Amino acid sequence: MSEKNVGRILLLGSRGMVGSAVCRQLERTMNVSEIIAVSRDQVDLSRQDDTFAFIASKKPDWVIVAAAKVGGIRANNCYPADFIYENLAIELNAIEGAYRAGVEKMIFLGSSCIYPKYAEQPIKEEALLNGALEPTNEPYAIAKIAGIKLCESYNRQYGTDYRSLMPTNLYGPGDNYHPLNSHVIPGLIQRFEEAKNLKLDKLKVWGTGKVKRDFLYVDDLADAICLIMRTPKQKIDQIVKPDCSHINIGSGTDIQISDLASMIRAVVGYDGVLDYDDAQPEGTPKKLLDISRISQLGWVPKTDLVNGLTKTYREYLKSR
Repeated sequence: MSEKNVGRILLLGSRGMVGSAVCRQLERTMNVSEIIAVSRDQVDLSRQDDTFAFIASKKPDWVIVAAAKVGGIRANNCYPADFIYENLAIELNAIEGAYRAGVEKMIFLGSSCIYPKYAEQPIKEEALLNGALEPTNEPYAIAKIAGIKLCESYNRQYGTDYRSLMPTNLYGPGDNYHPLNSHVIPGLIQRFEEAKNLKLDKLKVWGTGKVKRDFLYVDDLADAICLIMRTPKQKIDQIVKPDCSHINIGSGTDIQISDLASMIRAVVGYDGVLDYDDAQPEGTPKKLLDISRISQLGWVPKTDLVNGLTKTYREYLKSR
């Protein structure tokens, strides 16, 4: 028997790293009537009337909210107002616009930064709102928490099926390689490649290198999203609670940043010395997600870190 057709899917934020991966995965693995891939040049999701009218005109069966303003620790530190305002606006307009258009099913993508800075490790979904956030990305985190609670509130009041997924730190094809505002993996790839080409003997790395992070190849997140979409609501409801309905998506392991930097240095082929600058911010000391909920549905990440970094670096060279 063929897989049930899930209908028309409206993918908001289709040109970003996550949106592009989701689009590829939907085409490969889902029985879909139509994928409506939407980017910022088609509709500005921060504009309420435009967003409401656009979603209504497309008549989707599912909406996937992959659109967001994202950036690394420096960007979050320098532009906090932009991060909280733009992400709140996107979420408010997309979720309310979907509801007004009669859309009953949604995937909302958040971030692991929603959790307290000193949450017990590995971090369970129940840790949400049980402690202070990491100050460097608090505005972004608050916006994403609001998105989760919007979905939960619409489900409670209107009976919708809006599901929130919280990915860990992502990397892969299509990432942002801005020299200052990128996340750690693309930032290090870009800087190591530049240092290699310039034949620099030493390269400065932000922080002590001692903090630990959980990294997931973006195609593995896309695989988890498709699994969540295929899973009936009754089964989802067995592993979540109405007031704690989000699901962590991570690798299940973490790595010290100094070890990650050494790994990326080997992939890029840079042989200079790494000089850690402990005067620079480095965020939460440790962040590893508990992935028990998604594991109950049979999902496991398929891409180990070395292979993922190698594929990411090859894509980076092709895109230059």
